[in-house]
Parts: sequence; structure tokens; C-alpha cells
Amino acid sequence: MAVYFDNSATTQVDPDVLEAMLPYFTEKYGNASSLHSFGSEAFAAIVKARKHVADLLNASPREVIFTSGGTESDNLAIQGAAFHNKGEKNRIITSVIEHPAVLNTCHFLEKCGFDVVYLPVDEEGFVSEEDLKEAVNSNTSLVTIMAASNEIGTIQPIESLAEIAKDAGALFHTDAVQAVGKMPMDLKNSHVDMISISGHKIHGPKGTGALLIKEGVKIRPLMYGGGHEWGMRPSTENVPGIVGLGKACEICMSKMTEDIQQMTDMRDFIIDTTLDSIDGVYLNGPRENRLCNNANFRFDYIDGESLILYLDMEGIAASTGSACSTGSTEPSHVLRSLGLTPIQCRGSLRLSLSRFNVMSEAEYFASVIPSVVEKVRAMSPLGDKKNAIRS
Repeated sequence: MAVYFDNSATTQVDPDVLEAMLPYFTEKYGNASSLHSFGSEAFAAIVKARKHVADLLNASPREVIFTSGGTESDNLAIQGAAFHNKGEKNRIITSVIEHPAVLNTCHFLEKCGFDVVYLPVDEEGFVSEEDLKEAVNSNTSLVTIMAASNEIGTIQPIESLAEIAKDAGALFHTDAVQAVGKMPMDLKNSHVDMISISGHKIHGPKGTGALLIKEGVKIRPLMYGGGHEWGMRPSTENVPGIVGLGKACEICMSKMTEDIQQMTDMRDFIIDTTLDSIDGVYLNGPRENRLCNNANFRFDYIDGESLILYLDMEGIAASTGSACSTGSTEPSHVLRSLGLTPIQCRGSLRLSLSRFNVMSEAEYFASVIPSVVEKVRAMSPLGDKKNAIRS
């Protein structure tokens, strides 16, 4: 059996998404800025896709800016807000467990003279509302906190955090790349000002995404050129990709309730059976307020990379954490922020599900994982297994 449990890294393109995209590579190949019928056809497709994205997040189509993905959306939101307000408000607030697309952008802004505050998290990965209240002030331009963790699945109290930012006169941005499609998101009826999304996390094509900017919010563009995307993102539009993103959002909208229940059932089964069948295993992140598709464990006396390789031999694709950190010799900054030691961090395993997974795959994982853990522990170089300190 071949089982793909690494959907937080990327997802299978939905066949209906691919079907919707294909004509825009061939007979409908016009430039959406052209005045002839080919261009009008492409422009109409973008308008339709923009509405599907807006509908999924309860926004206006005018509030949707198409980008090349979550990283560009995060950069546009964070740098755009920072540089638009530079000189008047120079503080940016984020959390220590953000995606590198946010953290590295904030590191860059520090070098540009901005005051960046990195809020800590508790042992389950939650940002404290009190910590934000203490950090935010009249000099704060932007607060950027992810909606849900790509590694440990923690769903942040975004609405409460956004309200604190609003009360202080700051903008609030959330990286919702992992959250969209797995929980309701609502731009219109929230205090959130900007939302980043990515196509390839919701069964759309890679290289597509969007930044939703609430009407009235002012930011500076990253690039300059033509007037595409109302001047916020110049460049000839990736019409096939935008069509695919729109179709993926349309499908998410129609199947979200069903998908969330299906993934939650599999997630809970995986968590329960793994914790019950193996000694020295712990859940990273919360049991409640957790993404419906995320299970992240740490194992005593285990090297996570070895575990991944042995699971792959059994036909199961999983990860030790974020795919954006693959190849790094450093332990996960997210797990370290929970207070775990480097050895504990290296014994981690992330499983992430999608609508295309089925319960029989979860059952197969449950049947395989005890023996795989036993094999890896038998080879473990991590010291005296009997006397090792448990977390």
C-alpha cells in the first residue's frame, strides 16, 4: 500500500482542478490584458477565479491579490505594511513559531531598522493574549501571527489577537496557508486585515497563491511594473494557475464540512492508536484547537529521519517537520520553542492528511508504526534507553 501523509508539505492536484486548468495552456492562452477575444476570455477566467477565492474567505473579489504563493503573500503583507508606515510606526510583532516566510522577512526588516518583537509560545504552541497586549503600542505597524501551525497544528486565537492589534491601531496579518480548507476563515466579519493563502496546500497548483487585503488597508507593493492586480502585483497573470487556484477554492467551499469531519476522524484514530500502542511517545502540540489534518509525535530514543526512511520502506510518506526546513541540521525552531531539547526535537514525526486519504490508510499506519519504531530504537545511538530522561 502507498500512503501519502505529507499533505502539509504539498497536496495532490485535484483532478477537477487540473481539468479546469488545461484549456488555458492550449486553446485559451490569451493575455488577460489584451483587448481581443483571446484576452477577454482569459480576463473572464481570472474574474471567476477571484470570486471563488473571495467566497471561500468571505471577502470581496476586490480584496483578492493573486501571487506566486504563500511566501510572496507573506512578504507582500509584512514588507508592504512595514514600509508603508516606516517613520511613523516602526514596530512589527510576530511569534517565534512562524513559518520561515514570516520569520526571515522579519529578520530582514530588523536589518532595515525596524523594531521586531518575537512573542513566545506555551508548551502547546499558543501565543498569549497578555504577551501581545504587553508588546503592542502606538508605534506598532503590524502584528503577524499564523492562523495554524504547519508543524504542530496549533490553531491560534486569531480573532482575539487581531482585536488587540486593532485596539492599538495596528494592522493584523495572518499566514493561513495551512488553515484554509481545514477551518472556516472570514475576512469580512473579523478584525483580521490581511490573509495569506497558497494553492498547493489545498489541491491546487504549485506557484499560486493570494493575499487578501481588507478594503481600506494601505500597503506598499514589493515590485513595480504594469498595473496588474490593481498595481499591487505587476506581471502578466499566470492564468492557468489562477484558474486552478480558483477551482481549488470552489471545491474547498463545497466540501469543507465533509472534508474536516473525514480528516478529524482519521487524525483522532492515528493519535489514539499511536499513543496507546507505543511506549515513550508523546503528542507535540494541543489535543484540542488543533488542525483537523495534523498529528505530530515525538518518540523517545528515536532519530526522526531514520523513522521517515523506515516508514517510506513500508510505503508511507511522512515528515519530521516543515518541508521548508529539509536539509537543515538544526532542530525545529517550532519544537524548540515548546521547550523541547534538541534530542527530543529530532525524534519527531509529522503526519498530515487530506481529503484524498481514507481510514484504511490510517489503519495501515497504525498496524505498521509499532514495529517500525521497534526497529529504529534497536539501532538508536541516542544513549542508554533505560535511563534516558523522558520529557
